[in-house]
Amino acid sequence: MRRSFLLVSAVIAALVASAPAAYAQSRGGRGQGGQDQGADDAKKKKRDQEWGNGQAPLKQLRNAGPCPYVKVLYDAGRYVEFKDNKTASAQAGYTGEIQKLGSGCEYKSDEPIKLALEVLFEFGRGPQAEGSAHAYRYWVAVTDRNRSVLAKQYFDVKADFPAGQDRVYVTDTINEIVIPRAKATISGNNFEVLVGFDVTPEMAQFNREGKRFRVNASGTQQAAAKP
Repeated sequence: MRRSFLLVSAVIAALVASAPAAYAQSRGGRGQGGQDQGADDAKKKKRDQEWGNGQAPLKQLRNAGPCPYVKVLYDAGRYVEFKDNKTASAQAGYTGEIQKLGSGCEYKSDEPIKLALEVLFEFGRGPQAEGSAHAYRYWVAVTDRNRSVLAKQYFDVKADFPAGQDRVYVTDTINEIVIPRAKATISGNNFEVLVGFDVTPEMAQFNREGKRFRVNASGTQQAAAKP
C-alpha cells in the first residue's frame, strides 16, 4: 500500500538552526535487547521474497550529505494482543512485528530533506483472534539529535488472513517525508526517523522484557524471555 506524504512542520527549521553540521551516532544496534535472530529458513525465504531479497527497494539519490537514520523503536517493534491480559500462547490474539525498513532520501543546498520509507510487516493470527482481517495502527516520528520528537503521524494498515493461514506479510509505503532545514550545513544525520506500533503500556512492557513465544522441547508454546 502506498501512502500520501508526511509533512514535517517548518518549525523544525528553527528548532535545529543551531545544530552542528554533522552528528555522529552508533548505528550497529536495534534497541535494548536486540532482535531475535532465530527465524527458520522457510520464514526467512518467504519474508525475503516479499521484500525483494532483502534489498531496500527505494532508490538512493545523490545528496549533499547523509540521510537521516531510520530505525524501529524497540519497545514498539512488536504488537501482541492477549485475552484478559494473560501472557500465554493460548491467550494470544492478533500479533504483528516490523520485520524490515527500507528508505531513500534526497536533498541539496538548503532545500528540505525528502525521504521515502517502506515498512515490511509480519502479521499473525493467534488462537483468540476473531475474524479473518485486522487493522493495525503504527506511527512514524521524526526526532532531532537530542531525541526530541519534532513530528509524529499515525497510519493504519490492514492484514487479511486467507483461510487456513495464520501469518501474512504486508508492505506499506510512505512516499515522502519532508524535513525542512534552516541552512545548508545541517545534514540529514541531525535527524532520526523512528517507526513503531501503537501499543498499550502492557504491550510495551512485554517487548521491553524481551519476551516472545517459542516452541519448547515438548512441542508446546509458551512466553519466554530471550537469552
